[in-house]
Amino acid sequence: MTQPRSGLARFWRKLGPGLITGAADDDPSGITTYSLAGAQFGTTLLWMPLLSFPLMWSVQLMCARIGMVTGRGLMASMRHRFPRPVLWAACTALAIANGINIGADLAGMSDAAELLSGINSHVWVVAFGVGIMFTTIRLRYTQVVRVLKWLAVVLGAYFFTAIISGPDWSHIAHDVLVPVLPGGPNGWGMVVAILGTTISPYLFFWQASQEVEEEKSKGRLGRERGGASIAEIRNRTMDVGVGALVATFSMFFIMLTTALTLHARGITDPTTSADVARALEPLAGRMAMLLYTVGVVAIGLLAIPTLAGATAYAFAELLALRQGIDEQFHHAPAFYSIMVLSVAGGVAMDFLGINVVRALYWTAVINGLLAPFLLVGIIIIAADARLMHGQTSSRIAIGLVGFTTALMFAAGIAMFVL
Repeated sequence: MTQPRSGLARFWRKLGPGLITGAADDDPSGITTYSLAGAQFGTTLLWMPLLSFPLMWSVQLMCARIGMVTGRGLMASMRHRFPRPVLWAACTALAIANGINIGADLAGMSDAAELLSGINSHVWVVAFGVGIMFTTIRLRYTQVVRVLKWLAVVLGAYFFTAIISGPDWSHIAHDVLVPVLPGGPNGWGMVVAILGTTISPYLFFWQASQEVEEEKSKGRLGRERGGASIAEIRNRTMDVGVGALVATFSMFFIMLTTALTLHARGITDPTTSADVARALEPLAGRMAMLLYTVGVVAIGLLAIPTLAGATAYAFAELLALRQGIDEQFHHAPAFYSIMVLSVAGGVAMDFLGINVVRALYWTAVINGLLAPFLLVGIIIIAADARLMHGQTSSRIAIGLVGFTTALMFAAGIAMFVL
């Protein structure tokens, strides 16, 4: 195979599961949560992206390492350490959170598409749902990865949206470098939501399972592999780091955009993603509105296969079923059926008249409350020398993920008691 000539092309080829997972982190749920954070709290929470970057990187890298070294997805590895009832509870909670997330994401995308096209959002919900599932079933893993990687580039739109809004960089630097802790249940609830949409359970399962898909795409049988080379781990460390940086970069500029526009004008409670976009137009110009709207649609196209795929991988691994987006439908019917049902449930949600922005926000809160419990299991797996074939995560990595777990538990408790 001919090697790419330029260094940039070689770098691009090395990016894969880490970049896609990081970009999927900024799904319409994430975009809405960050928009609400900026609208309600202004620039006072802009220190959170700085905090979340190393936490997200360490968590996703630990999940990637589990997939690479064991040759199994996350739930398949957990089957060797935890009782089945615990795993069923985890899968059920994941499916509920992901299902709500898919429905809210589809609604957010469709509201944005209606704003651009004038076509009723219900039509767009069905079109997006059918189109995403048809494409995911028809394309093989390497083709899906190629499409998702290019969709990740769209996140750059939020940088330009923020710049158009005219930021005061000295004031912003102060709020980034001098953290102010929120007060009351609303403030801590937003912290939980931001952590939940940044360090989301579905990303844990997707990241590990995509490492197995990477091996399958290279003709290797993951479960027979039993280890990963230093070069492979180094490449994935870079890939996951880039993904975490992309997610953090977008998070920062989405919060900044709505802080400079919506919060500054007293608009603190938009009810749909289209409301956010409409509010941006008179405050920051039509280009800012268009960039925000296109970003919601494009990243939703990236995130929904990730959400549905994470649910399907979790259940298929728990039940030891044939799985993988590199499989044809008739070889893995149960796996694809779970994905289809997840998206179909999301489409149905759109016709129930749910407040999309609040649904997206509460999905992030649910993820924030569920994630630390799963992180405990991930740490146990990553430190198990037998399961990890002697390639356990380092003490520094375990310490960082342990800190992330404790922080998320503490934020969840503070949300209810402070």
